[in-house]
Amino acid sequence: MKHMDQASLDAEQQREARDLHRGLKDRHVQLIALGGAIGVGLFLGSGRAISQAGPGLIFAYAAGGIIIFFIMRALGELLLHRPVAGSFATYAEEYVSPFAGFATGWSYWFMWVVTGMAEITAVGIYTTYWFPDMPQWIPALIALGVLYAVNLIAVGLFGELEFWFALIKIVAIVLLLIAGPVVMLFNLGPAGETATVANLWQHGGLFPTGVLGVVLSLQIVMFAFQGVELIGVTAGEVEDPEKSLPKATNAVVYRILIFYIGALIVIMSLVPWTELHAGESPFVMVFERIGLPAAAGIINFVVITAAASSCNGGLFSTGRMLYTLAQFGQAPRAFAKVSSTHVPAAGITASAAVMLIGVVLNYFIPERVFVYVTSVALVGSLWTWALIVIAHLGYRKAVERGEAAAVSFRMPGTPYTNWLVLIFLGMVAIFLGIDESTRVAIYVAPIWFALLGLGYYFSRGSHLQPA
Repeated sequence: MKHMDQASLDAEQQREARDLHRGLKDRHVQLIALGGAIGVGLFLGSGRAISQAGPGLIFAYAAGGIIIFFIMRALGELLLHRPVAGSFATYAEEYVSPFAGFATGWSYWFMWVVTGMAEITAVGIYTTYWFPDMPQWIPALIALGVLYAVNLIAVGLFGELEFWFALIKIVAIVLLLIAGPVVMLFNLGPAGETATVANLWQHGGLFPTGVLGVVLSLQIVMFAFQGVELIGVTAGEVEDPEKSLPKATNAVVYRILIFYIGALIVIMSLVPWTELHAGESPFVMVFERIGLPAAAGIINFVVITAAASSCNGGLFSTGRMLYTLAQFGQAPRAFAKVSSTHVPAAGITASAAVMLIGVVLNYFIPERVFVYVTSVALVGSLWTWALIVIAHLGYRKAVERGEAAAVSFRMPGTPYTNWLVLIFLGMVAIFLGIDESTRVAIYVAPIWFALLGLGYYFSRGSHLQPA
């Protein structure tokens, strides 16, 4: 199977330099990288994960964090080698196969569109806290409309909005990390009477639901990490890739581990894990126990911000992915054009239009759909992450053969760490089939990849032709 040639890749980089505007500053990239992985998965999904694994969830996040570290280091090395908006789809095309590039680009688009539907639904649900009589679809539609407009105006405005969205989420977690130890140290508020680090092991030990509980929680854990790779899609619009990308790649994993694991330790120390339930935000309960009167309202705002942030990133990345796919004849040619403000407006518009299905479903959506949707979206993430480390193996072999230039920022432990990542991701895919609530992802995956096979077959004639 013919791989993309060097001339085509160089042409893509030249087109992006002409079409896209490098309007993302270093602070934007740092916060996009961090904020992309701190979202609804932590603020809402952690309640279900805690009920499944108890304190064992801390170890699940640690294991997932180590795997994400290696994925991000592999991506960081590839980004410095070729900083393009197509990112991992381009690398899969170059170092794996044309079909891998096609499937990765479209799977990433599919993942973010489905996630976007879930996120605008979350905005609708949580807005009713303040406006109980307002139909859910109205705030969902308003949120999608505002984020769509922001993405159309300019990449700098997207970066600015995402910077503040991320900052709000980070401030909420930092407040928890500060308030928790203070409450335990000085026995403050209702939570102070029973708060102790010993809560982590006094209610059935560190693994109260056994290894299986920890294993089943990996779906929520890895969904929570979904979005860390968003930094890859920003590569074509970063002011100084050599400075910003390695810095963001390294920092994001350390900060996420501190925020996620630190937050979970504080939450389960303040409130025994047996009192935390699926469907409830542990953050709301903890702030209420601390005695903060406006806790529910504050966390409600943070959750809405987290959902809007994720949808904002989804619109950004899907527009860029369709732009890249169109460059190589793998999507309609209209998506290869950019607007006068240097954004891929057609791709953003198409993605927002598909996300409107989420607005329609808001009226009919049952409670379990959020779990179903996140499980289906995770399949796209698992594929993307796997292709990043496979493409990285191909890149390293090309360097050894003298066909590609080496970069200073390298993934440690190659090729053994690449295989470790692939084995772990394969295990997570198997675990999706064990849990009845996430099994739908296993049913959807073959259908999606069959559609991809058909799409690739019918687009072969225009494949690699210049857009």
